[in-house]
Order: sequence, then structure tokens, then C-alpha cells
Amino acid sequence: MKKIISIFGLIGALFCSACGSKNKATDAQKEERDSTYTQVKHPEWSRNAVIYEVNLRQFTNEGTINAFSEQLPRLKDLGIDILWFMPINPISEKDRKGTLGSYYAVKNYTEFNPEFGTLDEFKATVKKAQEMGMKVILDWVPNHSGRDNIWVDLHPDWYEKDSLGNMKGIYDWTDVYVFDYNNPEMRQGMIDAMKFWLTEVGVNGFRCDVAMEVPTDFWNDARVQLQGVQPELFMLAEATSPELQELAFDMGYNWPLKDLFNQIAATSGQYHFKGENGEIREFPETHAIAINNLLAQQFEDFPKDTYLMNMITNHDLNSWEGTEFERLGDLTNAFAVLTYTLPGMPLIYTGQETGMNRPLAFFEKDVPPTWEPRNEYFTFYQKLNELKHTQAALTAGMDGGELISYQTSSPDLYVFCRERENSKVITLVNLGSGDLPLEFTSKNHPDIRYMKNFFTGEDAQLPEVMKQGEYLVFVKK
Repeated sequence: MKKIISIFGLIGALFCSACGSKNKATDAQKEERDSTYTQVKHPEWSRNAVIYEVNLRQFTNEGTINAFSEQLPRLKDLGIDILWFMPINPISEKDRKGTLGSYYAVKNYTEFNPEFGTLDEFKATVKKAQEMGMKVILDWVPNHSGRDNIWVDLHPDWYEKDSLGNMKGIYDWTDVYVFDYNNPEMRQGMIDAMKFWLTEVGVNGFRCDVAMEVPTDFWNDARVQLQGVQPELFMLAEATSPELQELAFDMGYNWPLKDLFNQIAATSGQYHFKGENGEIREFPETHAIAINNLLAQQFEDFPKDTYLMNMITNHDLNSWEGTEFERLGDLTNAFAVLTYTLPGMPLIYTGQETGMNRPLAFFEKDVPPTWEPRNEYFTFYQKLNELKHTQAALTAGMDGGELISYQTSSPDLYVFCRERENSKVITLVNLGSGDLPLEFTSKNHPDIRYMKNFFTGEDAQLPEVMKQGEYLVFVKK
């Protein structure tokens, strides 16, 4: 058995676990951990939550908020806790990309996109979702605006200028101008616009686009002001940046885990996405056991009690880097299980719960996913959401169960246990290129007594051989 050294900052506090050997922290170690806790106060409803990314344009044939609202009962039945709406602001027309433009080229930060309906209709949908027990966060674009944003004319000094005094873009995003965060008025203007959606619409927080491109001290100030308006504020950073999660954000992107999934899948011959050049990307040889190293590094790097968002797809991946099936192949469902049972919060993207194996257009209207009849993918993710909701061991942050992993004869088998209070979850996945014998290389192996197979309800049983892509999840009876 190999125990990950104190991987509980993103998982939970150190405790003695029946999963494996006992470990007692010294006073010095405890003091060092306590000094690196995040100062962000997470809302309790976020601890065992599942987040769902809503691509409103592509969600229905109509592409409207009212048409989406009709899907709320299905999403509630799926087990969704947080609805993250991709930007719902009007989209700039100047230099826009494609016919409809990018969500992320905002024309007005305090208006609702008329293509989707009216602000009152959006308010009604937010209220309906919240009455059903779901929270709503908005995708916020703070680093740049569209090129005909109202602020371009009203506040030209709010934007960065090049050596010739012209407003400038970023990367290859030729439809936006970048804000100047050296301007205090610009900073306050951005925060005030965010407050609008908290006070006038009652949303629960924000997912902040390319958050790492904006100064950390802005986010620290924004958190204080926004939480003054919404005490149970939830903030998600599109970034993997420990400093952003010290004082400002509840959760960041687990981009490194996504990259690791791609590498493992490629090593196992399951990565088939062809880029614009028609070639399949090359990755370094990587095996499942490498997950341990990543978790250990994240424990060292990130403030304790913070969250990372785990995913096998999202809007960027789906549209630009390949569907989960193109990148992960026959291992897709096994990786999905890991997004739920490893530390953090799992994400479901529009259509993921249907097994949609095609990219959605980014700048044009596309055919929406087929929501009915519900298929095996809906049942799969509904069951995983139940797992996340009912197992305290899978709680995000410091209250989750410590992760104990077990060495096997193959680096492609990943086996671990998490336990807290009366909750115990054992996960086994085969991420290799073929069937593998399940052989533990020490006397310690998972204790499956009084446990059942979560998906079948049958008594837990360790197989002699695990098939490629096979996953097992055991919980207490």
C-alpha cells in the first residue's frame, strides 16, 4: 500500500482512517497547515455539490431562457446543484466572430442578451431554479470587453492602449479590447456591474473568465464587496492559481487533472482527437499512478479547504480540443467516475449527460443535444450525482475523506479509498490498454467488508481481472 502523504488540504482534515494505516500529525505540521488555510468562507451548500455548465444558445432549438426553463425539472432530477450559465450579456457586433459572435465579447455588463429573451424572463428562471433547490452563477468576463461595449465610448481610459494609443486585444481574440486594471475607477465599475446581478437578479455568484489575467488584489477586493451583498457568495476562477484561492475564489479549474487524463488516455491508445492540422497530438508516457503525484503537488501548492473543479469536458474542450470520447475513448466513463470520487467538485457540460459525441458550434447556432428519451448516460450521471450527495467522504474541502491509495502490480490500475464518519468509498479503475489482473503488492489492500457495489447494489467483491475501462465503486451497506 502506498499512502499519499497528507493529501487532505483539498480533501479533508487528517484523521485516522480504517482505509489504511494510521498517521498522526505533529504539532509543527498542524501549525503549518493551519497557516495555509484559505480565508474564503464556502457556503455549506457547495460542499457536496455538482455544477452544470449551461450553453444557453445551444441548449434548445429556440435558444431562449424560457425554453431552457422548461428543462429545469430534468436537471433537478439529474441531481444538479449549481447552474453555471455561459455569459448571458448582449454580444458585441464590431469585429464579431461568425454570425452570432462569442459569448465572451460583452457589449453591456448590466443587460440581458435579447437573443435569449428578456431580463424579467431570466429573473423568473433564476427564481424558479432556486425554488427547486439549485443555485445560479453567471459567467463573468472581467479581463476584456467587446469592441463596441458601451464603456469603450463612455470610459476609454478604462482600457489598455498600445504604443500608438490604440485599444488592444489579447491572444488571437480580435473581437475584444483589454481593460486597464491600473485605473481605480475601472475596477470599481466592474465590481458595481457584478453587484447588479446579485442585487437585481439574485444570482449566487460568478464563474470568472481567464481570472489569472486580472490582478489578484482586484479579486481580493471584489470578494469582500460582493460578499457584503451576497453572504453565501460562490466564486469559480477559470484558472489553476493557488493565490487566487487564498482570499477570493472558492474553486479553481483542475486543468492539470484534465491534462493528466489526456496523457493517460494517450498512453493507453485512447486519444484520437485530430487538431486543425489533421494530426493527433503526442503526449508523454503517463500511467494512472501519476494521479498520486499530482494530488500530492496540489496539496502542497493550494490553500487548505479550497476546491478544484474536476471535468472530462466543458465548452472550451468540447468546441476546440475534442469531445470527451475523442480524447478519452473507452476510458471515458472511468475518468468520469474519478471526477466524482477524487477531491473536488465534478462538472457536467451541456449534453454530457446524453453521451453527445460531437462538438457544439461556438459562433453559430447548432442543433441542441437530444434530451429525450433519457438514456444510459443520464442514468450514469444521475447515479454519480447521488453518490456525491450521499457520501460525506466525498465532501469538497477539508471535511472530505483523506485519500488512501493502494499499490498494485500495474501502474494502470488506480485503487483508492476515502472515508469520513460513517461514509466510506472505495474506487477502482483500469486506465490501461487492456485487461489487467488485480494484484496488490503488499499485505494491505482495500477492506471491502460490509460494503456493496454502488452501481449494482450487490455485495462488494474484488475481481481477479479488471477489463479495460472498467470502474468499480464500493460504499458501506
